[in-house]
Amino acid sequence: MFRGAIVAIVTPFRNGKIDEEALRSLIEVQIENGTDGIVPCGTTGESATLSHEEHDRVIEITIDAVQKRVPVIAGTGSNSTAEALRLTKHAYEAGADGVLMVCPYYNKPTQEGMFLHFQLIAEQVPIPIILYNIPGRTGINLLPETVQRLSRVPNIAGIKEASGSLKQIMDVIQLCDRDFDVLSGDDGIALPVLALGGGGVISVASNVIPADMAGMIDAFQAGNLTAAQDLHYKMLPLIDALFIETNPIPVKAALSLMGKIDYELRLPLCKMSAANDAKLKKALSDYGLLAA
Repeated sequence: MFRGAIVAIVTPFRNGKIDEEALRSLIEVQIENGTDGIVPCGTTGESATLSHEEHDRVIEITIDAVQKRVPVIAGTGSNSTAEALRLTKHAYEAGADGVLMVCPYYNKPTQEGMFLHFQLIAEQVPIPIILYNIPGRTGINLLPETVQRLSRVPNIAGIKEASGSLKQIMDVIQLCDRDFDVLSGDDGIALPVLALGGGGVISVASNVIPADMAGMIDAFQAGNLTAAQDLHYKMLPLIDALFIETNPIPVKAALSLMGKIDYELRLPLCKMSAANDAKLKKALSDYGLLAA
């Protein structure tokens, strides 16, 4: 259902408020460069520091800007089941094509607790749900056996797997039916995940290099492994630089250097150190993304 190069889009700010004009412009660039879907209000979209009103508004802006040209998969996860349910209902009513739902963070629920959390929301809102497993941020790991159980819930359509473990990703692919979308949550292993049977990537790097990320996925799916490998290794140094500090700090810095957005984050996120800023600038220059 949701496959290819999907961008986890940043939320641009200007003077502390959502920069609607910049967000719409970023969305146009993504679609023009072959991106297969847009995820607003994910980790990269700084959902953790958006108010409920801002969260709803970013999703509404994205849906309006996209105009059904590609799927919009709205981030609606929370550590509170009731809050995640409210966010998911809003995304459904606003016209999103799907939702991305992170595992409940901080609470550290059991596997059964996570199963019941996702099941309840899936049963109450008839929208395709992509689970989002990212243990490094949530403190919990959604195990493959639990994913298998959840994959049998009719509108749970797939998972963004950001555990970083290829073994875990293989286990999920092996346990679930082929129509269950397994998407890489890490840019650097998107190509290996495709080779293992995954369907694509929800990407941070696509904010900066959408055409190359989409091109890599397209080349692999067309059977041109050499072209896919070439793009993978071309992108890898820049991908490494985009994670030199906590996401989305470097990607926002990069987009600012490219003249796309203001370099604004919300505390507790802050601008990069001078040393890492220099490394990012070099990676962007080496890639040809900054003027000489």
